[in-house]
This record gives sequence, C-alpha cells and structure tokens, in this order.
Amino acid sequence: MNEPILQVDSMTKMFGGFVALDNVSLHLEQGERLGLIGPNGSGKTTMINCVSGALSNDRGSVLFKGQEIRNLPAYQRARLGIARSFQIPRPFRSMTVLENLCVPLEYAASDRIGRSNLRQQGMEILETIGFAARAGDLSDDLTQVDLRKLELARAMAAKPTLLVSDEAMAGLSSSEVDEILEILMVLNKNGVAVIMIEHIMRAVMRFSERIVVLDAGKKIAEGAPDEIVRNPEVERAYLGQ
Repeated sequence: MNEPILQVDSMTKMFGGFVALDNVSLHLEQGERLGLIGPNGSGKTTMINCVSGALSNDRGSVLFKGQEIRNLPAYQRARLGIARSFQIPRPFRSMTVLENLCVPLEYAASDRIGRSNLRQQGMEILETIGFAARAGDLSDDLTQVDLRKLELARAMAAKPTLLVSDEAMAGLSSSEVDEILEILMVLNKNGVAVIMIEHIMRAVMRFSERIVVLDAGKKIAEGAPDEIVRNPEVERAYLGQ
C-alpha cells in the first residue's frame, strides 16, 4: 500500500495563550479528495497555513511524500508539489491570464518541469479547465468567478500533487459553484490530491470522498460524507445544541 501523500501528526499551534490547533492529526491519500470543514474559528485555515508553510506549527510533524517539511519555508514546499488557492484572488493585475500562469510555472515548478515552453504549458492548463479563450485577457478585466478560475489555474501552474482549495466558491452563485466544482473534479482526475476548505455544504458533500471536521482547534469527526451529516458531534458544533 502506498504511503499517504500528506501525514499530519499531533499538530499544535498557539498564538500567545490561545490554542488554535490542539494535537490534530490527519492524513491524505494520493489522489484523494478530502473535505476540511468546521465553524468559523475552528482552526481550518491555521491548519492549512501550517501545511503550506505560511505558519510554523509549535508541535507535531508534517510529512509530505514521507519527507518532514515542518521547517521548510512556503516556497520550498511549493517546489515539492504543494499548491494553495486563496479565497481572495490576488493576481498580477497588469498581466494577462496566461502571463499570470507563467510566473508559478517558472518559479515554483521549473525544478521539476524545466523552463522551456512555459507559455505552451500555461495554455495546456487553461485548456484543461476550459479557460483558454481568456488567455490574452488582462486579469484586471475578469469577473469574480473568472478570477476564481484564474486562481485555481495559477495554483495548478505550480504543478502540484497536492492542491489546497481554500473557499474557492465563497460568494458565488449556484451555477458558478458548479463550474468551480467541475474544474476541481477534472484536476483530481488528472492525479492531484485535493483538500477542500468550504462552507458550502452542498459542494463539500458532492466533492469529498472523506471529511475531517474541526471545532475549537480539535478534530471532532472524520468519515465519509453520509457519516458526517449524521454525526451528533458535528450537529452540536454547527447548531450549538
């Protein structure tokens, strides 16, 4: 059996006297789709920050493909194959869609794919997500849903084996949510393991093969979507009952 692509053991993170993560463990199999959910303030973003390198955890280990990465900076983790999309896209506004992809292709992925034909590789990514027609458009001219597509495309330009999708659907309409879901499904079918952080439960339940639930910095549940929706601890966390 292959080892997990990501193994987090006993992760703890404190901000002064506040415990944001308390001895949390989780794993992600190669090519798996994992939902990470919980009420606001539950520790989801802190955990992903510690995985991606934006923060350093105080205790616990983070193994990526069997390698301890706890002390690596974010850019080195990206070069190993960890990419993240953000809820609020911040593309290079003066660049075209394609030029935005060439930046991570060169600086995050070039150690693994080389520096030749970056524009061609960027176009292949845009074609994969159905966004090739916008390649020459300035990112400053994109709609909100198109900015989310560009954010996912930029994450994919780092050529990851693990993608963290951080609330990529927040504020979108139902049909727009379906568009982003379809893109994530395509990326996963191409071999990318995905951790989805999302408050839109319809999207999480449809996408995830397995779900981990955090509340107040602790893991309170883990299982298949149909198990999670029936879990009384999850109901209490969300409804306060």
